[in-house]
Formats: sequence, C-alpha cells, structure tokens
Amino acid sequence: MAKANKVVPESKQALDQLKYEIAAELGLPVGKSMANANVEFATELGAIPSGSVKEDYWGHIASRDAGAVGGAITSRLIRKAEEMMLNL
Repeated sequence: MAKANKVVPESKQALDQLKYEIAAELGLPVGKSMANANVEFATELGAIPSGSVKEDYWGHIASRDAGAVGGAITSRLIRKAEEMMLNL
C-alpha cells in the first residue's frame, strides 16, 4: 500500500497541538511525561525494544476516548471552516 501524500504537510504540528489540547480538555493522560513512563516500563518488561517509540504513547487510551479526540478535532475544524466561509 502506497503512503498517501499530505495535502498540507505543514499542518501536522498544528493538528498535533490541537490533538493534545483536546485530550487535556477530556482529561486523558497523554503527553511526553506519560509517554516516557509507559515506554520505560514497557522496555523494562521487554515488550518493546529500547528507543523504538518516537512519539507520544497512546496505547493505554481506550478506543472510545481516542475516537472522541478525533471527533472533537473534526468538529472544531468544520466549525472553523464554517466561520471562515461566513467571513468571506
């Protein structure tokens, strides 16, 4: 399967910021400090090789909660687009 090219590659940082902002609003324990603790523990158990995780860890978050973050991102992006269209 070919990797899809992003339409606006520069949006990754803004979307990541929005993702963590929404996760914090929902009270989900994600972020660098939680990632480091979980990766360190998993590495000690031998579950993952040392240094193999390159981004924050979301494996402990329920699918329902992760979906809520994605849904909230979509809602905010649609709301922002509608606001921008009204101002044209």
